[in-house]
Amino acid sequence: MAFKSQSDDQDAISDINVTPLVDVMLVLVIILLVTAPLLTQSVKVTLPKTATTEPDIKDQPLQLGINEKGNITLNKNAVADLPALETSLKNELSRNPDVSLHLYADEAVNYGKVAEVIATIQHSGIAKIGFVTLEQ
Repeated sequence: MAFKSQSDDQDAISDINVTPLVDVMLVLVIILLVTAPLLTQSVKVTLPKTATTEPDIKDQPLQLGINEKGNITLNKNAVADLPALETSLKNELSRNPDVSLHLYADEAVNYGKVAEVIATIQHSGIAKIGFVTLEQ
């Protein structure tokens, strides 16, 4: 009696069994066919009507700019130095406690100068700061 090894009679099966794949795909097609008509139904909703309003001009943010030479402007008025800027910002804050500020800084300005201005803004008590950039 001679024993045969498995490798003598059978070669390795190298075919992919696609039956499970076909089964899954058929189930997905059936789900798609069942749910597609449900997606086209719509519900009629009456939306509320609104009226256009004008923006509130008195709450415009302050415009603080730093040019490439490091000169500071507040609402297009030149500011001499950082203590004068802090005083101006405190005056604006006393007029409107909910004031916000937009900071425009030239890309050529040293970051240290921008950091000093931001620290001055923080010391003045203004909490709402927006950094404005230009699209290229």
